[in-house]
Amino acid sequence: MSLDAELLLDWFADTARDLPWRRPECTAWGVLVSEIMLQQTPVARVEPVWHEWLARWPTPSAMARASQGEVLRAWGKLGYPRRALRLHAAAQAIAEHHGDVVPDDVDTLLALPGIGAYTARAVAAFAYGRRCPVVDTNVRRVVARAVHGAGDAGPPSTTKDLRDVEALLPDEDAATYSAALMELGALVCTARAPKCADCPVFDACAWQLNGRPAYDGPAKAVQKFAGTDRQVRGLLLDVLRGTDEPVAKSRLDVVWSDPGQRDRCLHSLLVDGLVEQTRDGLFALPGEH
Repeated sequence: MSLDAELLLDWFADTARDLPWRRPECTAWGVLVSEIMLQQTPVARVEPVWHEWLARWPTPSAMARASQGEVLRAWGKLGYPRRALRLHAAAQAIAEHHGDVVPDDVDTLLALPGIGAYTARAVAAFAYGRRCPVVDTNVRRVVARAVHGAGDAGPPSTTKDLRDVEALLPDEDAATYSAALMELGALVCTARAPKCADCPVFDACAWQLNGRPAYDGPAKAVQKFAGTDRQVRGLLLDVLRGTDEPVAKSRLDVVWSDPGQRDRCLHSLLVDGLVEQTRDGLFALPGEH
């Protein structure tokens, strides 16, 4: 298995997006914040919020001193707000146990609260230049097509996916190579309309050489938003983010017409620690009552 490292690195050097978390002056903390924010969220939505967070909380200890409610309010409408609480918990652990410095090895990163396998490897690679496979949806698609000749990647298999990418990594500039693979999948080897004419590895792409067969694996789940519990949870949190005082349940009841779904979503927010109920039955963001 191989994808020409020199071709890919040259292409990345010429075409990579100028993202703030890729700049040499970005700290490992800035990289960690970006990786958490970018999970299931487009770059265009993340970048302005990332700048606001790093200006407000330039170090883990700065965020650790904030309340969970402050962190959730600053998270705004990025979605999947449990990520904000996981980042807050990681910041507290880094400040308390690691001298306010984000760890530089995968195992120590994995031991932080809320940090999973992808994030740990991404931080080790992109913040510290470690040679370790970093696999996201874009990378899986590039490998499936360019290396295996398939129309798209099948269901995730952590062991196989990591093994495939590990085999591709060059001995030098491995972290940059990983970033290039991601960029290739994000900008060129896209899921629906790949720009094959712009691909730096077009001539060696197994998918092209196989005649570009259509994907014939298991159907992929399509994520919906309208009408889902995720939408209702977001509307409930919007009410609490918009006020500094605990609110009565009547303020929350107006956001959604289905009382069963609304109450189920409110309960799930309480269970997840994203909302707290006061002794007198009001509702607030955690730590704000």
